[in-house]
Amino acid sequence: MSTVPQRQQGKVAFITGAARGQGRAHALRLAAEGADILALDLAGPLPGVPYESATPDDLAETAKLVESLDRRVLTHQGDVRDFEDMKAFVDRGVTEFGRLDVVVANAGICIPATWDETTPAQFKDTIDINVTGVWNTVMAAAPHLVAGGNGGAIVLTSSYAGKKMQPFMIHYTASKHAVTGMTRAFAAELGKHDIRVNSVHPGGVATPMGSGDMVTEIERTNATNPKLAAMGTAFLNQGWVEADEIANAVAFLVSDEARFITAEHLSIDAGAQYF
Repeated sequence: MSTVPQRQQGKVAFITGAARGQGRAHALRLAAEGADILALDLAGPLPGVPYESATPDDLAETAKLVESLDRRVLTHQGDVRDFEDMKAFVDRGVTEFGRLDVVVANAGICIPATWDETTPAQFKDTIDINVTGVWNTVMAAAPHLVAGGNGGAIVLTSSYAGKKMQPFMIHYTASKHAVTGMTRAFAAELGKHDIRVNSVHPGGVATPMGSGDMVTEIERTNATNPKLAAMGTAFLNQGWVEADEIANAVAFLVSDEARFITAEHLSIDAGAQYF
């Protein structure tokens, strides 16, 4: 890890969805750069998703890996839909670690479904986690950034679907567009405190979200209207990335090297197109 820039020395980062995948990658990258980590994850069954859910063991493994980088970590098995519980965890973390500087609202779900088979429960769960959960994350954490008086950086995880669209996922596309708008709105109001807010927009990422029946479900929905399946085709030869590539972008956005970047929406999708 000696080649990793030490841009987060003495800082503390709060990350949701930190048990595995992109969330774990963010935790490890920021810890490698010197940050202590507050890591929250449901670490249990997610509503209606076709892929395998994270477990308490996954969250414990994230903690172990952060500690192996000689950084402090505090974990919590919690639901981003539960504002009071998340706020209590962040409050406890700030009390224990002394400050908060970085927030990465990463937790989210994805359920492939055509427009006419999407259920009210699927739509509600997607909005509750992907939109309200992100709002809860910022609302629980931003007051500590303001009170600290040192500015800060917030990154919201949107998606390719938050700039363009994801076929056969109206509920997911709606949720990620909402995150894009939320980024602009929070950036505007928190700017007076020198708090920057940006969003990242990954395309295909090799994470456990692709496990279980996820690929089968995507193939099934694609088959209902094959011409739409070409949406998201990458310009580059490799059309997907590892979670570390997303973490690289997040680490840049929360660093002082990006101190004049706010309300930006950074695509990490190999140029994924509409058709």
